[in-house]
Amino acid sequence: MASGRGRMLRGCFGVQAQRGSLHGGGATWGSAGQAAGRFGFSFRVKFVRGSSVTKQYARRNQHSEKRSSSSISSISLDRMPSEILVKILSYLDAMTLVCIGCVSRRFYHLADDNLIWVRKYAAAFRSKRSRWKATSVEETATSLSLLSVWDKEDGYWKKEYITKQISSVKAALTNSLSPVNPRTSLPLKTKESLRISGLGWTIILREASGKEHIMQHSNLSVNDNSVTVFWHDKNWPHVDTLSTLDLYGATPIFMEQYKGPNTSCPRWLSLIEKYDLSNLSKSAMIGCDRHVRVFCVNPGLLVGLWQENGGLAFVMANIHSHGLVERSTMGSDTIPYTLPPDTTFVDNYPDSITFYGDRGFQLHIDIHGSKTYFLCSTFHNLFCRKEGINNGYVKFLMINLKNNREHLPLVGKVGLEWRTDCLNGRIESCIVVDMTLLDEDKKPVWYVSSPVCLRSARLPDFPQPAYSFEYMDSVGGVCADLGWFENTDEYFIVRLDIYLSAAKIQQWFGWQ
Repeated sequence: MASGRGRMLRGCFGVQAQRGSLHGGGATWGSAGQAAGRFGFSFRVKFVRGSSVTKQYARRNQHSEKRSSSSISSISLDRMPSEILVKILSYLDAMTLVCIGCVSRRFYHLADDNLIWVRKYAAAFRSKRSRWKATSVEETATSLSLLSVWDKEDGYWKKEYITKQISSVKAALTNSLSPVNPRTSLPLKTKESLRISGLGWTIILREASGKEHIMQHSNLSVNDNSVTVFWHDKNWPHVDTLSTLDLYGATPIFMEQYKGPNTSCPRWLSLIEKYDLSNLSKSAMIGCDRHVRVFCVNPGLLVGLWQENGGLAFVMANIHSHGLVERSTMGSDTIPYTLPPDTTFVDNYPDSITFYGDRGFQLHIDIHGSKTYFLCSTFHNLFCRKEGINNGYVKFLMINLKNNREHLPLVGKVGLEWRTDCLNGRIESCIVVDMTLLDEDKKPVWYVSSPVCLRSARLPDFPQPAYSFEYMDSVGGVCADLGWFENTDEYFIVRLDIYLSAAKIQQWFGWQ
């Protein structure tokens, strides 16, 4: 975390400007000019005629016409003394100061002034100790400045202020996530936490040449067990030029000043996942309609390409709710945050992995499009004997094809909705599956949120049209068969098997 913090600070205070967006390391800003304009800061400062400053300039320009006492003259900020500019900047709030620092090299150094930032630090984080005798922000700032302002390098108190702001945001997020759903053991207030904190998601598309394209999410949908995030734009780079896509959580540094979507708001970035796009068009396509083709890049990324020219249409990421906020806020700009290991120790390896009553594995499975739910179900008391282990995976039989009473209906018209600025559509052969496997203490052993493809299948002794989907990774997987019943115009899940790595079980229960 120390290295991550260092990268974050370099990102916040060593800003680089590229293609109308300003970003660096672990932070990202919108256009500096737009930011300054938003906060009402004019790059031309006006003074009333008669001031000492205007008189000085009037003497230099003998050919200028006389103006009335109410006229106003403009003076370029470039010619103003630094002391006056620092005084003006001291009246700005912290978020505006950070944005102003992106305007030019001179403003970057002026906006780093320690005396400005030590006062803001004292105002925002005054000590709660009863011994604290300061009666005003000015007295506090003065005492701090005498002790530690001048012996610190430029920008020190700015770094301290922003670092503490980030810590405050993380603490607030942690508190908001404390209540959990007793059924799924996932946070109950995910949507509220996102709304309060302004947490969003950003992707950085990198070309083979090294050029970067930064995009904040266009819209999102908060599901019971996951978040589905969309990006779409009219000016995508061509997919053939792209090498990687990095997915980041992007959190406003100044949470108390966050008032909704604002590209000018300074944010810190937390890397969630890196994806390789160099051979995207050669990957297996999992669905299409008359406008787009979609490709899945694990874990959980869906990339849509236009049928007409093969260019990017949209990007969709599915992020599971378990550890969602932690992974979106606590990583660095180069290293993802890893959830701490959580294991339950059992003395002896049992002859059968069997659980009864209220003790045992539980599975929560949701099947949905980008916004529409088709199935929400929970399975209890999962068991499997050692002889059921095959190819390193333990198989749990959830729904038996031969037992009609276990079959589950999917509600609604199955498919994945997509939307761009100009078009929208629906891919009937693609759905999203969210799964959370809990142990006997209701701790998540395995979790996944991923799009899957419905493919035509043949089932023994099943006369109806059938389809299947599957997902598999190094920890677990799912295989399911769906039957289509024309008389009721709906799908039924007629077989459902879950797989969990035997190595994961041994690790989880301390049998290794």
